[in-house]
Amino acid sequence: MSSTMSSSPPTSVSDGSDISDLAVVAAGSPSPHGTDSDNSQAVGLANARLGQRGRRMLDLVNRLHATGVQVDIDLPLIAVVGNQSAGKSSLIESISGITLPRASGTCTRCPTECTLSNSGTQWQCTVYIRTMTDASGQLLGEPRNDRFGPVIYEKTKVEDRIRRAQRAILHPRLPMSQFLQGDSDDEVDDPNAPTFSTNCVSLKISGPDVADLSFCDLPGLIRSSGDGNTGDVELVEKLVESYIKKPSCIILLAVSCETDYQNQGALQLARRWDPNGERTVGVLTKPDRIPSGDELSWVRFLKNEVPGYTLNNNWYCVKQPGTTELRNGITWEQARANENNFFSMTPPWSLSSILSDLISKRLPEIYTELDVSMKKTRAELEKLPKAPSRDPRNEITTLLFDFTKDLSSHLEGVPDSDGLLQRIRPAQEDFRRNIRKSAPNFKPFEKKDGKSYRLRQFPFLENENEADDDGDADDENADGLQASTDTESEDYMPDKNAIYIDEVLKRAHEARTRELPGNYPHVVQEHYIKQFTKDWSEPAKMLCEFVHDLVSEIVFEMVHQHFKDFGLGLLERQIRLIMQEQLKSSLEVTMSYIVWLTGLEHRAFTLNTHYLSDYREKFLAHYKAARQHPEEKPASTLSDLKGFYKAARRHPDVKTTFDSKAVSPSEVLAGLVQMGYEGIQLSDLPKLRSDPMEPALIIMADVRAYFQVAYKRFADNVPLAIDAELVRGLERDIFNTLTSKLGIYSESEGSEICQELAQENPQVSDRREELTKKLERMQSASRELAKL
Repeated sequence: MSSTMSSSPPTSVSDGSDISDLAVVAAGSPSPHGTDSDNSQAVGLANARLGQRGRRMLDLVNRLHATGVQVDIDLPLIAVVGNQSAGKSSLIESISGITLPRASGTCTRCPTECTLSNSGTQWQCTVYIRTMTDASGQLLGEPRNDRFGPVIYEKTKVEDRIRRAQRAILHPRLPMSQFLQGDSDDEVDDPNAPTFSTNCVSLKISGPDVADLSFCDLPGLIRSSGDGNTGDVELVEKLVESYIKKPSCIILLAVSCETDYQNQGALQLARRWDPNGERTVGVLTKPDRIPSGDELSWVRFLKNEVPGYTLNNNWYCVKQPGTTELRNGITWEQARANENNFFSMTPPWSLSSILSDLISKRLPEIYTELDVSMKKTRAELEKLPKAPSRDPRNEITTLLFDFTKDLSSHLEGVPDSDGLLQRIRPAQEDFRRNIRKSAPNFKPFEKKDGKSYRLRQFPFLENENEADDDGDADDENADGLQASTDTESEDYMPDKNAIYIDEVLKRAHEARTRELPGNYPHVVQEHYIKQFTKDWSEPAKMLCEFVHDLVSEIVFEMVHQHFKDFGLGLLERQIRLIMQEQLKSSLEVTMSYIVWLTGLEHRAFTLNTHYLSDYREKFLAHYKAARQHPEEKPASTLSDLKGFYKAARRHPDVKTTFDSKAVSPSEVLAGLVQMGYEGIQLSDLPKLRSDPMEPALIIMADVRAYFQVAYKRFADNVPLAIDAELVRGLERDIFNTLTSKLGIYSESEGSEICQELAQENPQVSDRREELTKKLERMQSASRELAKL
């Protein structure tokens, strides 16, 4: 084929040039391909005598295309673009040496990809159908390449095979084999057949006189379809754009000289995606049909002088056979001879050189794109669950072992701020405080004096508040009770739930049966003990439920973490149900322990007599001192002052500010020594005087001292029982429990159960297969790049 390069147009071309001037321009340079008698070659367009480096570049891209990596990265490719009937098919024939199916008024209905490779073997062509969308037009997860018929060794048979392949593509609901039989022009009854398709015919051509080149013939742009379907116009345009918008696509633009170039959509589309003309090669077709008087404008195209349409790779002009010649059976060699006769000798232009130059330029970018894409694909594969193993029982056993080991570690305790035991501890402290709040609030005053006197906190309990020094608002000394008035100091016991001494004595008198005077039955103490222990059940159960919920949360989180990626999630659900059942069982057992422990505390008992006796003496002394030397509450009104004065007058032992004289404790001790009572300390003074309320004071001291013993015992035992059964007890034989309830070691059904548990989500499997194939394509491409 002859052609014209306008990079150095002769100055002899004038504004009055006519069609004959095109031949003058065409004759500007000699051909390095040989004489005009060498008509058996595709002269200039695709150079089979490419330099060694150019051949390596084209070979590399062909090998990369063979790996299928073009669906993953942007590979250099030539796309043949033009309007309908712009002569594209003849242009393709001049490149490939094969005849494509076409005639006047028809157009290409689907893309035709052609991979040419020069080889020393016999010429051959293999036809494939590349399916990228299904019959409904939906994209497939991965393109499918199906060989269409046997290998062709005769060029004359290629046109018929391509025509059959195109018909098979346009009838996707019918089997491909149907179109390999019968007449290729037989009508097919398929009303739903599309008029255009994005699926393509793929040709693999090799031979001794074949250039190394890859290109794609795209359907010609149309203004309207034969059946008035405007959707076809948009479909073809989008299809063409999907190719030419890629930076590595060389646009081989066919522009017919018989139509005004401003009305040719392919030219405008090429300008949109390659506005600077950096990767477009322009080819003027049908120059013999230039309307009279329009020669000058087309000559300016050839000279690359039309503003807005200049190309870095220039414009060229070719002559292809007309429809009449095609019908007369013109051969490829005859067409090349006619072309040479029309243009005489022309400087060759080589798409192979342009493509190889682009490949050289794009090679570093291809390396980078491939590397980035491979890393991204590996990362996506790593995010997917592992593929099922061939030994699911062993894999499940390993998962269960790791889970139980991790569970045991967390239940025993981990040194993390958000560990299980660390999260339980605040609830245990709250429980202890709630139990302590139930302490009986005895007052050594009569009820009628309750508004006048106040009781100081127990000073001997101050050293037991260390557990609350880290920010607790209330302490053990306060017994968890609120002050009755805003003016009361925190140094005094509140009045809420107060039990006054006369109420205690009254209950003691009512409980007497056959006791001697001055003696009272133990049931009085038991009554008050039951009063505070009956409130212990609810806080204990609340702590148990809290720990159960917390352990459940952590266990279920661990179950998800260990088993989320295995199979369809059936194993995770089964483990969760088993652990839920175990937790429920542990909760029921622990609750029964709590009921039992609470019931034990309803009856007073302790062997810690020293501890009890020590507290009894301290409480009794404190109550007596407060009774013998009561402290008035701050007066807020004059009437309160009068009330304090009257109360003081009623109590013979009280010395107030209203008395004319007050005796100091040192004076009292001195008087006792004079009377012969030596060795008496200041703390013994409250015990000296007889008090009619003495029995009540003893009962109060007994009960309050026993509370100290019992509450500390209960506050330890309940968390201990919960930890033993609900926390540490959960790991007891848990591995055997899981394997037994799953049934994975069953002799009759174990293997089947394991296979069922290991079943994988089909979507995950398909995605893994897709990514694996993608990675294999890119790895294969990477190996090809490494060979360069």
